[in-house]
Amino acid sequence: NKLLCMCLLPFMMTGHLLVYILVTIFVTISYAPPKIPDGAVWNQLQHAWDRLHNPILRGNASGVMKKPKAKLVSSIKDDCHSDCVSHKCSFPRLHDFNSLPEGMKAFVKSMHCREYPLLINQPSICRENSSGFGLTSPMLLMAVKSQVGNFENRQAIRETWGRSGLVKGEFNKKGGLVRTVFLLGRQDSSTGPHPDLKNLLELENQKYGDILQWDFRDTFFNLTLKDLLFWHWLQQYCPKAIFIFKGDDDVFVRTDALLDYLNKQWDEHNLWKAYTNDSDKGMDLFVGEVISNASPNRDPSTKYYIPESFYKGVYPPYAGGGGVVYSGSLALRLKEASDKVYLFPIDDVYLGMCLNKIGILPNHHSGFLTFDLVETKRGNPCSYKSVLLVHRRSPKEMLTLWTQLQNLHTCPPKTYITQ
Repeated sequence: NKLLCMCLLPFMMTGHLLVYILVTIFVTISYAPPKIPDGAVWNQLQHAWDRLHNPILRGNASGVMKKPKAKLVSSIKDDCHSDCVSHKCSFPRLHDFNSLPEGMKAFVKSMHCREYPLLINQPSICRENSSGFGLTSPMLLMAVKSQVGNFENRQAIRETWGRSGLVKGEFNKKGGLVRTVFLLGRQDSSTGPHPDLKNLLELENQKYGDILQWDFRDTFFNLTLKDLLFWHWLQQYCPKAIFIFKGDDDVFVRTDALLDYLNKQWDEHNLWKAYTNDSDKGMDLFVGEVISNASPNRDPSTKYYIPESFYKGVYPPYAGGGGVVYSGSLALRLKEASDKVYLFPIDDVYLGMCLNKIGILPNHHSGFLTFDLVETKRGNPCSYKSVLLVHRRSPKEMLTLWTQLQNLHTCPPKTYITQ
């Protein structure tokens, strides 16, 4: 009897394991999320999106994932097949839709839209012969979110921290090739009548050749589209950029100090590749002022308002949207991850969601001050010695600060914060 039990035991254990696997798969496949009115729209849509991309549940014979269709799951009610630009389509049902602010209403109506025509392009800005320095790719590509009417901000950036060309590091250290592009949508006509600035924008682009504009309404909740569309542009026109800066047009960046920091990170990465003999290893650098365990703003009077009927839960760790830096190889991974993350109306949170999707945490850097210096130090140029980015500065303040920071070598010695 003992011998018989010992012989049968492996078969019994295998049988139990097989039953457990079959039951688990059956429960996973048969699970249906609650109806939209009883939950949060974004969470429901993302749940269906995750199931659609699950390689166990949705893989085909070749093991290659099929591109998701516009209609995810019948219970989601997201069956829009019309033109995204016109917004003439159905959208996820929301029981208190009419009580939402107009900006949120517009976002919900178009949150399935991911592709928009490129109105102004710069296809050759990263080509070798465009640099004049014989360099094959920029060390740092500055992608600045702007709006059509912000001519003064863009010009101040061009004259200060966003100058394109070969930029030296601080105190003439090793620098790198910098390229700057401004990310624009079209003027938002829903906020009232605006002067027609199209001709001025065309003249600006003819002179500087640094405008990227897409055919979507440039609203606060559509800032996420600028990340998404920029990643697509980057993959096609500038895939070899080593580092990417993404920020607003009211920040001030100490570009020379930033290049010093990035050169150090790049050298350490190359040493690690040589040590591990892994020449294909990409760099997963993402730095900024990291915010963790943040909850959605439930105050309807603020522009960051996210109702509970739209999103539940805390946000993943993310970096303040005033400005972040990440490696070019990571940017291409974020582009792929974004195909599996439903659009969210706050751009820096969405970036955190995409990082979370690929299992990467943003690195906190004390030199990124998206909430500004303490007021008592703002007027002292020497207070900026350990700063890489500071938010918010007007065009006039940018020009003044740029001049003041040319003499940082006269400040008392101070230990620089590099990470």
